[in-house]
Amino acid sequence: MTEPTITQLEPMPGDWRRALAVVAHPDDLEYGCSAAVAAWTDEGREVAYVLATRGEAGIDTLAPTRCGTLREREQRASAAVVGVSEVEFLDHRDGAVEYGVALRRDIAAAIRRHRPELVITLNHRDTWGGVAWNTPDHVAVGRATLDAAGDAGNRWIFPELTERGLEPWDGVRWVAVAGSSSPTHAVDATPGLERAVRSLLEHRTYIEALTDEDPETYVRRFLVGYAEAAGERFGGKPAVTFEVFGR
Repeated sequence: MTEPTITQLEPMPGDWRRALAVVAHPDDLEYGCSAAVAAWTDEGREVAYVLATRGEAGIDTLAPTRCGTLREREQRASAAVVGVSEVEFLDHRDGAVEYGVALRRDIAAAIRRHRPELVITLNHRDTWGGVAWNTPDHVAVGRATLDAAGDAGNRWIFPELTERGLEPWDGVRWVAVAGSSSPTHAVDATPGLERAVRSLLEHRTYIEALTDEDPETYVRRFLVGYAEAAGERFGGKPAVTFEVFGR
């Protein structure tokens, strides 16, 4: 029997200068695509992060007020490892983020502030490609980001943003979804993989609450394993994958 052909992933578009990553929680980007971010910032591209929440409901042994402060600090340190200095928090409630006009408006405002050509978010579908159920926060933020990429360019959807001095930005050319079970494109993870490991390790408090395994062993196995598996569809090179939607 003939082996099925593995569909190869395309390289990510390269003709852009600024990217904005919008996700729900601290560590979402580090589990998903920070090796790609490290490679991009090495090339002189600008990447900023916007997080809907501070992850304050993420650690059972820490009260939300203390947890949110700690996870914000870990996220800023994590971003710095891969060359990202701009990290914003929208202060939606962790675990109870609601898809709707308010969330779309906040993300559209961020897009108008940063004026990216590329917007990055996390898997917006109900599952992680099978029986593993996605969280409501990921679904809400991913969907709202896809919608807000268009909202940001229409001055009549959120006219109050223009009144605040945030002029429409219709320059988003792609929205790239990390963690998708239907990826279309990829980035060579090799140049940024070690920094991706260090970046995720900055979330040490969260990781130590998540697993009894040695944090570095856990992080390295997860990230390297994911990148190597993705590389089977990217010429054998370790890869970070994205489902890319053009606009």
